[in-house]
Amino acid sequence: MKTVQRLSAIALVALVTSACVTIHIYFPAAAAEEAARTIVRDVLEINGPPAGEPEATTEPTSRFIAPGAGLSLLAWTMDRLVPAAAAQAPDLRVETPTTNRLRASMRARNAQLAPHFRSGAIGFGNDGLVAIRDLSEVPLRDRSEVQRLVREENADRSALYREIARANDRPDWEQNIRETFARVWVDEAPSGYWYQDGGGNWRQK
Repeated sequence: MKTVQRLSAIALVALVTSACVTIHIYFPAAAAEEAARTIVRDVLEINGPPAGEPEATTEPTSRFIAPGAGLSLLAWTMDRLVPAAAAQAPDLRVETPTTNRLRASMRARNAQLAPHFRSGAIGFGNDGLVAIRDLSEVPLRDRSEVQRLVREENADRSALYREIARANDRPDWEQNIRETFARVWVDEAPSGYWYQDGGGNWRQK
């Protein structure tokens, strides 16, 4: 009986060891927030200390479980291997020729958008894009120009989020990246700028 239990345990360990390599690749939230904050501050041309710091990740705590036969050995193996696999998750890559070009384009456009952010004509949407809030704040002759700038800005932002996901070979991270940027745009926005909350309601910083 002990021999059977030992062989079963070895088989379970082999299965877990091979599975852990692929299961525990997680979205690096803290690295994404740090990268987003750097990019947003660059685009908005903000100097001084950041409005917030990247959230600290909590490393999984390791519990001591004495190895034994069957499920006890499986639990012990999981306890040893899962933190190790999680720790090997890749860093977020954000520097590519495409991201650099998009950042430069957005930074150059910011000077044209800033007056309309300040007037409340436009604001930060809760989807990581720029939204038109009240076009009546813009003189009639300038409205089509503001709409064009917003379209171009949103095209660049969407391309940026997509490119960061592509650069990391993880297209499934695009939505996570977009959500991270959506939060950081608001965090770093100057006082007086408007933004949408999670329910789509407009609020002013």
